[in-house]
Amino acid sequence: KFLPLLVASATAFSLTAPAKQQINSRGVSPLRMSASTSDGLLAEPHGGKLVDLMTEDVAGAVAKATKEIQLSPRQLCDVELIMNGGFSPLTGFMDETTYKHVVENMALPDGLIFGLPVVFDTDDESLQPGDVALLKDGDRDIATIEFTDKYIPDKPLECLKCYGTSQIEHPGSLMVATERGKYYMGGKVTGLNLPIRDFVCKTPKEVRAMLPAGKDVVAFQCRNPVHRAHYELFTRALDAPNLGDDAVVLVHPTCGPTQADDIPGTVRYQTYEVLKEETKNPRTTWAYLPYSMHMAGPREAIQHSMIRKNFGCTAFIIGRDMAGSKSSVTGDDFYGAYDAQDLLKEKSAELGVKAVPSLNLVYTEEKGYVTADEAETEGLTKKTLSGTKFRKALRAGEDIPEWFAFKSVVKVLRDNM
Repeated sequence: KFLPLLVASATAFSLTAPAKQQINSRGVSPLRMSASTSDGLLAEPHGGKLVDLMTEDVAGAVAKATKEIQLSPRQLCDVELIMNGGFSPLTGFMDETTYKHVVENMALPDGLIFGLPVVFDTDDESLQPGDVALLKDGDRDIATIEFTDKYIPDKPLECLKCYGTSQIEHPGSLMVATERGKYYMGGKVTGLNLPIRDFVCKTPKEVRAMLPAGKDVVAFQCRNPVHRAHYELFTRALDAPNLGDDAVVLVHPTCGPTQADDIPGTVRYQTYEVLKEETKNPRTTWAYLPYSMHMAGPREAIQHSMIRKNFGCTAFIIGRDMAGSKSSVTGDDFYGAYDAQDLLKEKSAELGVKAVPSLNLVYTEEKGYVTADEAETEGLTKKTLSGTKFRKALRAGEDIPEWFAFKSVVKVLRDNM
């Protein structure tokens, strides 16, 4: 699967750039946040229309399929976000022309900004353009796909442009080299049934219905349990100068595949649920995203922001080293701490999503959580607890300070060790 080619390439980074409804055709409109949308939210779906590919005629769609394909966990996430509109304006997996344009330019062929390619991979030599396949998750029919083309992707170039490196020390490059098949295939998707998960992932239309009309909605993305510093970070983000006074937060964790050493999605989900009950913050809404992480740093920040725009968000909290990763060999960071912030700020107007840089918060004995600058200026006594020490204390059953972690979250993590 082109492993030697991926190792050999040089390093660089490209910064260029279930309610049913009738499927809307995609229009190329100016990239902006509208004053209001048909659902009253400020955030217009990416490309102007929210895609919904779920069909009423499930039996008829299944009858057209001549082949069956079992989806991998990553493919299942992608199919779900295509058919429910999370990847609007896409109506299927990218054909070769679209794939190449997104890789090279971070945009669809019509110029609409798009962070990362969304592709269907296979090693099946028998699959051909024109085939209609039934996509399954176990025994459950998820979607059909009518294939339009089949091509051998330039994987080294894809990794170089999208991840900044084609070295397999990067988890995204490793995924492309060792998990994805030899071929990519474009194709139109028809949605049959949403996946059944241990945690409910509401569709963009459902999440948009949960959000208040006429208000800024700032998204908080995470792939780990939320601890005290995270909570302080996303609640204080509501005071950002580029948000309205009555803004709200959508806490929208990814619960799909991430890095191999991350906490499983089902456990992360449990931590979010207990924290939601413990805090019961009226300015905070929770939902879960079936997204497969690439750890692509800056370009993944664009992808996340675009997706959250489809879910009704006008702004995105962008932290230090967003979706960053380290070399599995040297431990060095692949991206600078502010690379993702800088790219999202640069592309904010084009994307139609406000960038809200996260505060650099520290805990102090005198004043609790404050910014690092404030702690430094006032000579406050900072307290820290490293991730290594936290995990060691978890395993040993030792007390974990409440300034660091919520008791309810700690209990879930210990119960699942």
